[in-house]
Amino acid sequence: MMDQELQNLLAGYQPAENTRELIKQTPILLLVGPTGAGKDSVKDRLLLTGRYHHIVSHTTRSPRINHGVIEQTGREYHFIDQAAAATMLKSHSFIEAKMYSGNVYGTSIGEIKIAHDEHKIALTDLEVQGVAEYKAMDSGVMAVFLLPPDFATWQARLQRRYGDVVDAADMQLRMQTALAEIDQLLTTDHYVAIVNDDLDATLQEVEAITTAHVQDAAQIKAAHRVAQKLDDDIRAYLDQPA
Repeated sequence: MMDQELQNLLAGYQPAENTRELIKQTPILLLVGPTGAGKDSVKDRLLLTGRYHHIVSHTTRSPRINHGVIEQTGREYHFIDQAAAATMLKSHSFIEAKMYSGNVYGTSIGEIKIAHDEHKIALTDLEVQGVAEYKAMDSGVMAVFLLPPDFATWQARLQRRYGDVVDAADMQLRMQTALAEIDQLLTTDHYVAIVNDDLDATLQEVEAITTAHVQDAAQIKAAHRVAQKLDDDIRAYLDQPA
């Protein structure tokens, strides 16, 4: 019953009326990309500069093991149950909230307010549906789509990250989710794409975007070629016999 209630609340969700103005007054950087693209590494390094405030999102999913360490509430996410998510939706406490791979994910208005008051760039990683919600409120919100350099490198990263924890069915779901994400990159103008092959180089590109709002045209074309190849390789993976 709770799942259906959440679906209903999410379907018609609108943030509080004063949210749009807060978004426009606060610089925001959203990191997007498939699992294993390097969002956490980029985010952690950016936070070390002191120029960013980490938006800790809320989720109804369970904590996972990343690099051998269990996630903690208040650090990676605010881990909440479905009842708490429903309460926050009813009180319009989220800027955006979506169902993603069977769980609710949302970013709260309170986290953006902290960044605004501290004169920092609000920073988080987000799914593509959430980016669309931010962009609808303010097209100037910065969204960087991180890509692994190629399919084989990406699979190796996933193996190092999760080991044998992910079963075949779960991997299929991850691939389908990644395909939908990359399709959004290829079919919308919401994102600046960056190939995360070298972390230091990636950070320089991200910082150029947040400070000068520019990206080299050749890098844009190269990133989209990588995205298209990943799209093709994921489709080939999903077409394999079970």
